[in-house]
Amino acid sequence: MANDPLLKLENISKDFYGTTVLSNVNFSLKSGEIVGLVGENGAGKTTLMHILFGMSDIADTGGYGGRIYINNQPVSFKSPFEALDAGIGMVHQEFSLIPGFTASENIMLNREPVRYNPAVELFGERLATLKRDEMREHSSKTIAKLGVNISADTVVSEMPVAHKQFTEIAREISRDQVKLLVLDEPTAVLTESEADILLAGLKRLAGEGIAVIFISHRLHEVTEIADRVIVLRDGSIIQDVENKNITVTDITTWMVGRNVDVSRHQKKRRLNGEAFRAEHLWVDMPGETVRDVTFSVMRGEIFGIGGLAGQGKLGIPNGINGLFAAGGKVYIDNQEIDLGNPRLVLDAGAAFVSEDRRGVGLLLDESLEWNIAFAAIQVKKQYLKSYLGGLFQLRDEKAMRALAEEYIQKLEIKCTGAKQLAKELSGGNQQKICLSKAFALNPKLLFVSEPTRGIDVGAKKIVLDILTHYNRDQGTTIVIISSELEELRSMCDRIAIVDEGRIAGILMPDAPVTEFGLLMSGV
Repeated sequence: MANDPLLKLENISKDFYGTTVLSNVNFSLKSGEIVGLVGENGAGKTTLMHILFGMSDIADTGGYGGRIYINNQPVSFKSPFEALDAGIGMVHQEFSLIPGFTASENIMLNREPVRYNPAVELFGERLATLKRDEMREHSSKTIAKLGVNISADTVVSEMPVAHKQFTEIAREISRDQVKLLVLDEPTAVLTESEADILLAGLKRLAGEGIAVIFISHRLHEVTEIADRVIVLRDGSIIQDVENKNITVTDITTWMVGRNVDVSRHQKKRRLNGEAFRAEHLWVDMPGETVRDVTFSVMRGEIFGIGGLAGQGKLGIPNGINGLFAAGGKVYIDNQEIDLGNPRLVLDAGAAFVSEDRRGVGLLLDESLEWNIAFAAIQVKKQYLKSYLGGLFQLRDEKAMRALAEEYIQKLEIKCTGAKQLAKELSGGNQQKICLSKAFALNPKLLFVSEPTRGIDVGAKKIVLDILTHYNRDQGTTIVIISSELEELRSMCDRIAIVDEGRIAGILMPDAPVTEFGLLMSGV
Protein backbone atom coordinates (compact mmCIF):
# COMPACT_ATOMS: atom_id res chain seq x y z
CA MET A 1 0.00 0.00 0.00
CA ALA A 2 1.20 3.54 -0.80
CA ASN A 3 0.87 4.70 2.81
CA ASP A 4 2.56 1.66 4.35
CA PRO A 5 5.87 2.42 6.06
CA LEU A 6 9.12 1.60 4.33
CA LEU A 7 10.75 0.87 7.70
CA LYS A 8 9.18 -0.20 10.99
CA LEU A 9 10.99 -0.91 14.26
CA GLU A 10 9.12 -2.77 17.00
CA ASN A 11 10.26 -3.04 20.62
CA ILE A 12 13.98 -2.81 19.82
CA SER A 13 16.07 -3.46 22.95
CA LYS A 14 19.80 -3.88 23.49
CA ASP A 15 22.21 -4.44 26.40
CA PHE A 16 25.94 -3.72 26.26
CA TYR A 17 28.21 -5.16 28.94
CA GLY A 18 25.41 -5.18 31.50
CA THR A 19 24.17 -1.68 30.59
CA THR A 20 20.75 -1.20 28.95
CA VAL A 21 21.36 0.94 25.87
CA LEU A 22 17.94 0.62 24.18
CA SER A 23 14.57 -0.24 25.70
CA ASN A 24 11.44 -0.97 23.62
CA VAL A 25 12.12 1.49 20.81
CA ASN A 26 9.30 1.82 18.27
CA PHE A 27 9.04 4.02 15.20
CA SER A 28 8.35 3.88 11.47
CA LEU A 29 9.47 5.75 8.37
CA LYS A 30 7.85 6.27 4.96
CA SER A 31 9.51 6.56 1.57
CA GLY A 32 10.71 10.11 0.91
CA GLU A 33 10.41 11.07 4.59
CA ILE A 34 13.25 12.70 6.54
CA VAL A 35 13.35 11.86 10.23
CA GLY A 36 15.63 13.75 12.59
CA LEU A 37 16.93 11.36 15.27
CA VAL A 38 18.42 13.25 18.22
CA GLY A 39 19.58 12.59 21.75
CA GLU A 40 22.49 13.11 24.10
CA ASN A 41 25.71 11.15 23.67
CA GLY A 42 25.05 7.64 24.92
CA ALA A 43 21.28 7.91 24.36
CA GLY A 44 21.41 4.95 21.95
CA LYS A 45 21.20 6.58 18.51
CA THR A 46 24.26 4.97 16.95
CA THR A 47 23.50 1.58 18.54
CA LEU A 48 19.99 1.67 17.06
CA MET A 49 21.40 2.34 13.60
CA HIS A 50 24.03 -0.41 14.03
CA ILE A 51 21.18 -2.83 14.73
CA LEU A 52 19.36 -1.68 11.60
CA PHE A 53 22.51 -1.96 9.47
CA GLY A 54 23.59 -5.40 10.72
CA MET A 55 26.89 -4.25 12.24
CA SER A 56 29.07 -6.97 13.75
CA ASP A 57 29.32 -5.28 17.17
CA ILE A 58 25.64 -6.10 17.75
CA ALA A 59 25.91 -9.84 17.01
CA ASP A 60 29.21 -10.05 18.89
CA THR A 61 27.56 -8.74 22.07
CA GLY A 62 24.53 -11.01 22.18
CA GLY A 63 22.27 -9.59 19.48
CA TYR A 64 19.15 -7.52 20.16
CA GLY A 65 15.48 -7.84 21.04
CA GLY A 66 12.52 -6.77 18.93
CA ARG A 67 11.72 -6.84 15.21
CA ILE A 68 12.57 -4.84 12.08
CA TYR A 69 10.34 -4.69 9.00
CA ILE A 70 11.20 -3.44 5.51
CA ASN A 71 8.10 -3.00 3.32
CA ASN A 72 6.16 -5.04 5.90
CA GLN A 73 8.60 -7.97 5.58
CA PRO A 74 10.54 -8.99 8.72
CA VAL A 75 14.31 -8.70 8.34
CA SER A 76 17.30 -9.41 10.56
CA PHE A 77 20.51 -8.43 8.82
CA LYS A 78 23.55 -10.48 9.78
CA SER A 79 25.97 -8.12 8.01
CA PRO A 80 26.02 -4.67 6.39
CA PHE A 81 26.15 -6.40 2.98
CA GLU A 82 22.67 -7.79 3.59
CA ALA A 83 21.45 -4.31 4.57
CA LEU A 84 22.98 -2.84 1.41
CA ASP A 85 21.28 -5.50 -0.71
CA ALA A 86 17.97 -4.52 0.92
CA GLY A 87 18.49 -0.88 -0.12
CA ILE A 88 19.83 0.62 3.11
CA GLY A 89 22.89 2.85 2.99
CA MET A 90 24.68 4.20 6.05
CA VAL A 91 27.31 6.90 6.52
CA HIS A 92 29.04 6.45 9.86
CA GLN A 93 30.66 9.05 12.13
CA GLU A 94 34.13 7.78 11.23
CA PHE A 95 35.26 7.65 7.60
CA SER A 96 35.44 4.26 5.88
CA LEU A 97 37.06 5.31 2.61
CA ILE A 98 40.24 3.80 1.16
CA PRO A 99 42.79 6.66 1.29
CA GLY A 100 44.84 5.58 -1.74
CA PHE A 101 41.78 5.24 -4.02
CA THR A 102 40.16 8.03 -6.02
CA ALA A 103 36.64 9.29 -5.37
CA SER A 104 35.23 7.18 -8.23
CA GLU A 105 37.10 4.05 -7.08
CA ASN A 106 35.64 4.44 -3.58
CA ILE A 107 32.14 5.22 -4.82
CA MET A 108 32.07 2.22 -7.17
CA LEU A 109 33.95 -0.19 -4.89
CA ASN A 110 32.80 -3.81 -5.38
CA ARG A 111 30.41 -2.65 -8.11
CA GLU A 112 32.92 -1.70 -10.78
CA PRO A 113 31.84 -2.20 -14.41
CA VAL A 114 34.40 -4.43 -16.14
CA ARG A 115 35.50 -5.05 -19.69
CA TYR A 116 36.10 -8.67 -20.64
CA ASN A 117 38.95 -9.80 -22.88
CA PRO A 118 40.33 -13.12 -24.16
CA ALA A 119 42.56 -13.52 -21.10
CA VAL A 120 39.45 -13.79 -18.91
CA GLU A 121 38.46 -16.99 -20.71
CA LEU A 122 41.82 -18.52 -19.88
CA PHE A 123 42.67 -17.15 -16.45
CA GLY A 124 39.37 -15.96 -14.91
CA GLU A 125 37.67 -12.67 -14.11
CA ARG A 126 40.64 -11.26 -12.24
CA LEU A 127 42.13 -10.22 -15.58
CA ALA A 128 39.06 -8.22 -16.61
CA THR A 129 39.79 -4.49 -16.93
CA LEU A 130 37.79 -1.70 -15.35
CA LYS A 131 35.62 0.59 -17.45
CA ARG A 132 37.12 3.68 -15.86
CA ASP A 133 35.30 6.16 -18.11
CA GLU A 134 31.98 4.65 -17.08
CA MET A 135 33.00 4.66 -13.41
CA ARG A 136 34.05 8.30 -13.65
CA GLU A 137 30.83 9.33 -15.39
CA HIS A 138 28.57 7.54 -12.89
CA SER A 139 30.49 8.91 -9.90
CA SER A 140 30.46 12.46 -11.24
CA LYS A 141 26.68 12.35 -11.72
CA THR A 142 26.20 11.01 -8.20
CA ILE A 143 28.43 13.69 -6.65
CA ALA A 144 26.54 16.35 -8.62
CA LYS A 145 23.31 15.24 -6.94
CA LEU A 146 24.76 16.56 -3.67
CA GLY A 147 25.47 19.97 -5.19
CA VAL A 148 29.26 19.89 -4.73
CA ASN A 149 32.15 20.11 -7.14
CA ILE A 150 34.55 17.23 -6.48
CA SER A 151 36.63 15.64 -9.22
CA ALA A 152 35.99 11.92 -9.49
CA ASP A 153 39.74 11.46 -10.02
CA THR A 154 40.79 13.08 -6.72
CA VAL A 155 42.62 10.68 -4.40
CA VAL A 156 40.88 10.51 -1.01
CA SER A 157 44.10 11.07 0.96
CA GLU A 158 44.47 14.44 -0.77
CA MET A 159 40.92 15.60 -0.03
CA PRO A 160 39.89 18.08 2.67
CA VAL A 161 37.74 16.47 5.33
CA ALA A 162 34.49 17.92 3.94
CA HIS A 163 35.08 16.35 0.52
CA LYS A 164 35.66 12.99 2.19
CA GLN A 165 32.26 13.29 3.85
CA PHE A 166 30.52 14.12 0.56
CA THR A 167 32.31 11.18 -1.09
CA GLU A 168 31.05 8.83 1.65
CA ILE A 169 27.49 9.97 1.04
CA ALA A 170 27.87 9.76 -2.75
CA ARG A 171 29.00 6.14 -2.39
CA GLU A 172 25.78 5.20 -0.60
CA ILE A 173 23.35 7.00 -2.91
CA SER A 174 25.11 5.69 -6.03
CA ARG A 175 23.53 2.27 -5.51
CA ASP A 176 20.58 1.74 -7.85
CA GLN A 177 18.38 0.08 -5.23
CA VAL A 178 18.91 2.53 -2.35
CA LYS A 179 15.66 3.17 -0.45
CA LEU A 180 16.86 4.42 2.91
CA LEU A 181 19.88 6.55 3.80
CA VAL A 182 21.14 6.70 7.40
CA LEU A 183 23.44 9.64 8.18
CA ASP A 184 25.22 9.65 11.55
CA GLU A 185 26.50 13.19 12.25
CA PRO A 186 27.03 13.98 8.54
CA THR A 187 27.63 17.71 9.09
CA ALA A 188 29.96 17.44 12.09
CA VAL A 189 32.99 17.94 9.83
CA LEU A 190 31.34 20.57 7.62
CA THR A 191 31.24 24.32 7.88
CA GLU A 192 27.85 26.03 7.89
CA SER A 193 27.96 26.77 4.16
CA GLU A 194 28.97 23.19 3.34
CA ALA A 195 26.23 21.87 5.63
CA ASP A 196 23.68 24.02 3.77
CA ILE A 197 24.76 22.39 0.50
CA LEU A 198 24.34 18.92 2.00
CA LEU A 199 20.91 19.68 3.47
CA ALA A 200 19.70 20.93 0.10
CA GLY A 201 21.01 17.73 -1.51
CA LEU A 202 19.22 15.55 1.04
CA LYS A 203 15.94 17.34 0.34
CA ARG A 204 16.37 16.58 -3.35
CA LEU A 205 17.00 12.90 -2.56
CA ALA A 206 13.86 12.79 -0.41
CA GLY A 207 11.97 14.27 -3.34
CA GLU A 208 13.10 11.26 -5.37
CA GLY A 209 11.55 8.93 -2.78
CA ILE A 210 14.63 8.08 -0.70
CA ALA A 211 13.91 8.02 3.04
CA VAL A 212 16.50 9.63 5.32
CA ILE A 213 17.34 9.13 9.00
CA PHE A 214 19.33 12.24 9.93
CA ILE A 215 21.29 12.03 13.20
CA SER A 216 22.79 15.32 14.28
CA HIS A 217 23.71 17.43 17.29
CA ARG A 218 23.28 20.56 15.17
CA LEU A 219 19.67 20.95 16.19
CA HIS A 220 18.95 23.95 13.97
CA GLU A 221 19.70 21.67 11.00
CA VAL A 222 17.24 19.10 12.32
CA THR A 223 14.47 21.70 12.55
CA GLU A 224 15.33 22.87 9.04
CA ILE A 225 15.32 19.52 7.24
CA ALA A 226 13.25 16.97 9.16
CA ASP A 227 9.61 16.07 8.54
CA ARG A 228 9.52 14.43 11.99
CA VAL A 229 11.72 14.61 15.05
CA ILE A 230 12.39 11.56 17.23
CA VAL A 231 14.11 12.14 20.57
CA LEU A 232 15.97 9.36 22.38
CA ARG A 233 16.84 9.70 26.06
CA ASP A 234 18.51 6.93 28.06
CA GLY A 235 17.63 4.37 25.39
CA SER A 236 13.91 5.20 25.13
CA ILE A 237 11.91 7.38 22.76
CA ILE A 238 10.75 10.47 24.64
CA GLN A 239 9.17 12.29 21.68
CA ASP A 240 8.09 11.36 18.14
CA VAL A 241 6.46 14.48 16.69
CA GLU A 242 5.91 16.23 13.39
CA ASN A 243 8.25 19.13 12.78
CA LYS A 244 5.68 21.90 13.15
CA ASN A 245 6.68 24.99 15.14
CA ILE A 246 9.34 22.99 17.02
CA THR A 247 12.23 25.06 18.35
CA VAL A 248 15.80 24.11 19.22
CA THR A 249 14.93 24.87 22.85
CA ASP A 250 12.07 22.35 22.71
CA ILE A 251 14.36 19.62 21.38
CA THR A 252 17.10 20.44 23.88
CA THR A 253 14.69 20.16 26.79
CA TRP A 254 13.36 16.82 25.55
CA MET A 255 16.88 15.49 25.05
CA VAL A 256 18.30 16.29 28.45
CA GLY A 257 15.13 16.53 30.55
CA ARG A 258 16.01 20.02 31.68
CA ASN A 259 16.53 23.50 30.31
CA VAL A 260 20.08 24.04 29.05
CA ASP A 261 21.61 27.48 28.67
CA VAL A 262 24.11 27.15 25.84
CA SER A 263 25.01 30.84 25.79
CA ARG A 264 28.45 31.85 26.95
CA HIS A 265 29.26 34.71 29.26
CA GLN A 266 32.68 36.11 28.55
CA LYS A 267 34.74 37.71 31.24
CA LYS A 268 37.73 39.89 30.53
CA ARG A 269 40.91 37.95 31.13
CA ARG A 270 44.19 39.46 32.21
CA LEU A 271 46.74 38.72 29.51
CA ASN A 272 50.34 38.72 30.65
CA GLY A 273 53.12 38.33 28.08
CA GLU A 274 53.45 36.03 25.10
CA ALA A 275 52.76 32.31 25.57
CA PHE A 276 53.19 31.11 21.99
CA ARG A 277 54.42 32.39 18.64
CA ALA A 278 54.55 30.87 15.16
CA GLU A 279 56.62 32.44 12.39
CA HIS A 280 56.15 31.52 8.73
CA LEU A 281 54.77 28.11 9.68
CA TRP A 282 54.09 25.64 6.88
CA VAL A 283 52.56 22.19 7.29
CA ASP A 284 52.24 19.40 4.73
CA MET A 285 48.97 17.87 5.94
CA PRO A 286 46.93 16.33 3.10
CA GLY A 287 43.74 18.31 2.57
CA GLU A 288 44.73 20.91 5.21
CA THR A 289 47.96 22.40 3.84
CA VAL A 290 49.42 25.37 5.72
CA ARG A 291 51.51 27.62 3.46
CA ASP A 292 52.71 30.59 5.52
CA VAL A 293 51.22 31.37 8.94
CA THR A 294 52.47 33.85 11.51
CA PHE A 295 50.61 34.62 14.76
CA SER A 296 51.13 34.89 18.49
CA VAL A 297 49.03 34.00 21.52
CA MET A 298 49.15 35.88 24.82
CA ARG A 299 49.55 34.10 28.14
CA GLY A 300 46.08 33.48 29.63
CA GLU A 301 44.30 34.03 26.31
CA ILE A 302 41.71 31.86 24.58
CA PHE A 303 42.72 32.20 20.94
CA GLY A 304 40.46 30.87 18.18
CA ILE A 305 41.37 29.59 14.71
CA GLY A 306 38.54 29.19 12.21
CA GLY A 307 37.93 28.93 8.47
CA LEU A 308 36.37 26.73 5.84
CA ALA A 309 37.24 23.04 5.55
CA GLY A 310 40.42 22.32 3.63
CA GLN A 311 41.90 25.78 4.08
CA GLY A 312 44.55 24.76 6.61
CA LYS A 313 43.12 25.49 10.05
CA LEU A 314 43.49 21.85 11.15
CA GLY A 315 46.99 21.69 9.74
CA ILE A 316 48.25 24.35 12.15
CA PRO A 317 47.97 22.37 15.44
CA ASN A 318 48.87 19.08 13.74
CA GLY A 319 52.08 20.58 12.37
CA ILE A 320 53.02 22.33 15.59
CA ASN A 321 52.54 19.10 17.54
CA GLY A 322 54.61 17.01 15.15
CA LEU A 323 51.95 14.87 13.49
CA PHE A 324 52.79 16.09 9.97
CA ALA A 325 55.89 17.50 8.31
CA ALA A 326 56.23 21.19 9.13
CA GLY A 327 58.69 24.07 8.88
CA GLY A 328 59.14 27.63 10.04
CA LYS A 329 59.63 28.53 13.68
CA VAL A 330 57.49 28.11 16.80
CA TYR A 331 58.19 29.40 20.28
CA ILE A 332 56.64 28.42 23.62
CA ASP A 333 57.42 30.96 26.36
CA ASN A 334 60.04 32.45 24.02
CA GLN A 335 61.84 29.10 23.76
CA GLU A 336 62.16 27.83 20.19
CA ILE A 337 60.80 24.30 19.74
CA ASP A 338 62.15 22.04 17.00
CA LEU A 339 59.28 21.00 14.76
CA GLY A 340 58.69 17.32 14.05
CA ASN A 341 59.14 16.02 17.60
CA PRO A 342 55.89 15.79 19.61
CA ARG A 343 57.81 15.03 22.81
CA LEU A 344 59.56 18.42 22.75
CA VAL A 345 56.20 20.19 22.61
CA LEU A 346 54.92 18.15 25.55
CA ASP A 347 58.12 18.79 27.54
CA ALA A 348 57.62 22.53 26.96
CA GLY A 349 54.29 22.32 28.80
CA ALA A 350 51.87 22.08 25.86
CA ALA A 351 49.21 19.48 25.09
CA PHE A 352 47.08 18.70 22.04
CA VAL A 353 43.57 17.28 21.69
CA SER A 354 43.31 16.04 18.10
CA GLU A 355 40.21 16.21 15.94
CA ASP A 356 40.87 12.54 15.10
CA ARG A 357 39.87 10.98 18.42
CA ARG A 358 39.95 7.36 17.22
CA GLY A 359 43.07 7.50 15.05
CA VAL A 360 45.22 9.73 17.26
CA GLY A 361 43.51 10.48 20.55
CA LEU A 362 42.63 7.10 22.05
CA LEU A 363 43.95 3.66 22.90
CA LEU A 364 40.70 2.02 21.86
CA ASP A 365 41.42 -1.41 23.32
CA GLU A 366 42.55 -0.04 26.69
CA SER A 367 40.57 1.02 29.76
CA LEU A 368 39.43 4.58 30.44
CA GLU A 369 41.82 4.91 33.37
CA TRP A 370 44.75 3.85 31.22
CA ASN A 371 43.71 6.29 28.44
CA ILE A 372 43.36 9.25 30.81
CA ALA A 373 46.63 8.63 32.67
CA PHE A 374 48.72 7.51 29.70
CA ALA A 375 50.20 10.86 28.64
CA ALA A 376 50.93 11.89 32.25
CA ILE A 377 52.74 8.57 32.79
CA GLN A 378 54.79 8.92 29.60
CA VAL A 379 55.61 12.63 29.84
CA LYS A 380 55.68 13.42 33.57
CA LYS A 381 56.30 9.97 35.04
CA GLN A 382 53.23 10.40 37.23
CA TYR A 383 50.93 7.59 38.45
CA LEU A 384 53.90 5.27 38.91
CA LYS A 385 55.21 3.46 42.00
CA SER A 386 58.95 2.96 42.52
CA TYR A 387 60.37 -0.25 43.90
CA LEU A 388 63.81 -1.30 45.13
CA GLY A 389 64.99 2.27 45.49
CA GLY A 390 63.78 3.28 42.05
CA LEU A 391 65.31 0.30 40.27
CA PHE A 392 62.01 -0.25 38.48
CA GLN A 393 58.54 1.27 38.40
CA LEU A 394 55.01 -0.06 37.98
CA ARG A 395 51.72 1.66 37.35
CA ASP A 396 49.93 3.01 40.40
CA GLU A 397 46.55 1.44 39.64
CA LYS A 398 44.84 3.09 42.61
CA ALA A 399 45.99 6.59 41.63
CA MET A 400 45.06 5.99 37.97
CA ARG A 401 41.58 4.89 38.98
CA ALA A 402 41.11 7.94 41.19
CA LEU A 403 42.21 10.21 38.32
CA ALA A 404 39.81 8.55 35.89
CA GLU A 405 36.91 8.73 38.33
CA GLU A 406 37.61 12.43 38.88
CA TYR A 407 37.26 13.21 35.18
CA ILE A 408 34.35 10.82 34.67
CA GLN A 409 32.51 12.91 37.25
CA LYS A 410 33.75 16.31 36.05
CA LEU A 411 32.89 15.76 32.40
CA GLU A 412 29.83 13.56 33.12
CA ILE A 413 31.23 10.73 30.99
CA LYS A 414 28.62 8.03 30.45
CA CYS A 415 30.33 4.71 31.13
CA THR A 416 30.17 1.67 33.38
CA GLY A 417 33.35 2.68 35.21
CA ALA A 418 37.06 3.40 34.90
CA LYS A 419 37.77 -0.16 33.71
CA GLN A 420 35.52 0.07 30.64
CA LEU A 421 37.33 0.01 27.27
CA ALA A 422 37.48 3.26 25.30
CA LYS A 423 36.10 1.60 22.15
CA GLU A 424 32.86 0.80 23.97
CA LEU A 425 31.93 4.47 24.51
CA SER A 426 29.86 6.66 22.22
CA GLY A 427 31.74 9.14 20.05
CA GLY A 428 30.95 12.11 22.26
CA ASN A 429 32.12 10.34 25.40
CA GLN A 430 35.30 9.29 23.61
CA GLN A 431 35.90 12.98 22.93
CA LYS A 432 35.59 13.70 26.65
CA ILE A 433 38.23 11.04 27.36
CA CYS A 434 40.61 12.80 24.94
CA LEU A 435 40.06 16.06 26.79
CA SER A 436 40.57 14.36 30.15
CA LYS A 437 43.91 12.96 28.98
CA ALA A 438 45.09 16.46 28.09
CA PHE A 439 43.80 18.02 31.31
CA ALA A 440 45.66 15.35 33.33
CA LEU A 441 48.91 16.86 32.07
CA ASN A 442 47.99 20.23 33.61
CA PRO A 443 49.37 21.99 30.53
CA LYS A 444 50.17 25.67 30.48
CA LEU A 445 49.33 25.75 26.74
CA LEU A 446 46.51 23.62 25.30
CA PHE A 447 45.67 23.15 21.62
CA VAL A 448 42.12 21.81 21.19
CA SER A 449 40.98 20.85 17.70
CA GLU A 450 37.21 20.58 17.09
CA PRO A 451 36.46 20.11 20.83
CA THR A 452 32.69 19.70 20.44
CA ARG A 453 32.48 17.84 17.14
CA GLY A 454 29.79 15.15 17.44
CA ILE A 455 28.86 16.20 20.98
CA ASP A 456 25.27 16.90 22.01
CA VAL A 457 24.15 20.24 23.37
CA GLY A 458 24.30 19.23 27.03
CA ALA A 459 27.79 17.74 26.70
CA LYS A 460 28.92 20.73 24.65
CA LYS A 461 28.13 23.04 27.56
CA ILE A 462 30.12 20.80 29.92
CA VAL A 463 33.15 20.82 27.61
CA LEU A 464 33.10 24.56 27.01
CA ASP A 465 32.59 25.21 30.73
CA ILE A 466 35.57 23.07 31.70
CA LEU A 467 37.77 24.75 29.07
CA THR A 468 36.73 28.11 30.50
CA HIS A 469 37.46 26.82 34.01
CA TYR A 470 41.00 25.72 33.13
CA ASN A 471 41.66 29.05 31.44
CA ARG A 472 40.19 31.26 34.15
CA ASP A 473 41.08 29.37 37.32
CA GLN A 474 44.32 27.62 36.36
CA GLY A 475 45.66 30.15 33.87
CA THR A 476 45.87 27.69 30.97
CA THR A 477 46.41 29.39 27.63
CA ILE A 478 44.07 27.75 25.11
CA VAL A 479 44.09 27.67 21.31
CA ILE A 480 40.75 26.39 19.96
CA ILE A 481 40.49 25.27 16.33
CA SER A 482 36.85 24.89 15.32
CA SER A 483 34.49 24.82 12.35
CA GLU A 484 31.81 26.36 14.59
CA LEU A 485 32.21 30.11 14.19
CA GLU A 486 29.63 30.94 16.87
CA GLU A 487 31.46 28.66 19.29
CA LEU A 488 34.66 30.60 18.67
CA ARG A 489 32.90 33.95 19.01
CA SER A 490 31.41 32.91 22.34
CA MET A 491 34.69 31.66 23.82
CA CYS A 492 37.65 33.51 22.40
CA ASP A 493 39.49 36.78 23.00
CA ARG A 494 40.62 36.89 19.37
CA ILE A 495 39.85 34.77 16.30
CA ALA A 496 42.16 34.11 13.34
CA ILE A 497 40.54 33.09 10.05
CA VAL A 498 42.60 30.82 7.79
CA ASP A 499 42.15 30.92 4.03
CA GLU A 500 44.28 29.05 1.47
CA GLY A 501 46.85 28.11 4.08
CA ARG A 502 47.38 31.65 5.35
CA ILE A 503 45.82 33.83 8.02
CA ALA A 504 43.41 36.10 6.21
CA GLY A 505 42.86 38.25 9.30
CA ILE A 506 42.45 38.29 13.06
CA LEU A 507 39.21 39.70 14.47
CA MET A 508 37.71 40.40 17.85
CA PRO A 509 34.79 38.08 18.69
CA ASP A 510 32.24 40.90 18.60
CA ALA A 511 33.16 41.92 15.03
CA PRO A 512 30.22 41.74 12.59
CA VAL A 513 29.68 38.22 11.29
CA THR A 514 29.93 39.58 7.73
CA GLU A 515 33.59 40.41 8.38
CA PHE A 516 34.27 36.80 9.30
CA GLY A 517 32.43 35.69 6.17
CA LEU A 518 34.49 37.98 3.95
CA LEU A 519 37.74 36.65 5.37
CA MET A 520 36.57 33.04 4.89
CA SER A 521 35.69 33.89 1.29
CA GLY A 522 39.19 35.19 0.61
CA VAL A 523 38.10 38.82 0.42
